[in-house]
Amino acid sequence: GARLRLFDRNPVRALAEGEESIVGDIADTAALGRAMAGATGVVHLAGCTTDAGFDEQIDGNVRGVVNVLEAARAAGVERLVLASSHHVVGYYPRRRRIGTDVLLRPDSRYGLTKAFAELAGAMYADKYGLRVLCIRIGYVGDRPIDRRRLSIWSSWRDLAQLVRIGLDHPSLRYAVVYGVSDNTRGFFDNDAAFRLGYRPRDDAED
Repeated sequence: GARLRLFDRNPVRALAEGEESIVGDIADTAALGRAMAGATGVVHLAGCTTDAGFDEQIDGNVRGVVNVLEAARAAGVERLVLASSHHVVGYYPRRRRIGTDVLLRPDSRYGLTKAFAELAGAMYADKYGLRVLCIRIGYVGDRPIDRRRLSIWSSWRDLAQLVRIGLDHPSLRYAVVYGVSDNTRGFFDNDAAFRLGYRPRDDAED
């Protein structure tokens, strides 16, 4: 039943009922403000998604996330779901099962800027009252494409379930969860997500 505004650099052509396409860039704060006017929640998936150089990382994942958070605050948005990455803890050995409360140990420039995004989300939650869910996404696709992704894979419907938790959970203030399915070979302790009601339906082994 939600109405969706799809904000992208390119127009979205295949719109479903209740969807509209708005062309813009997260570098354009005025465009962000117009897109968020009247919105109750934002799902932030934009930014630099590769381990590019620092200039591109900072533009996409540092300035970009600050622009999105500030536009959400100014527009009175209640909730923000932030796409983070498992790369923020990429230097822990896979034999060690870790939760979301461990010290951040990013494995790349990309992971470092995503760690900043999580901390920026925390500040906006604590200082301004924005309700923020950071999802440390592993690999999302129809199926895992190699052995490593048998551990970090998420189905589309399991990721969608986490997004809905971020948009709907009544007591959420700020939380970090792993965006992974219930994988037999998984090495993340996703108790933080389970406490919010996450019940993954898929396993990469299948």
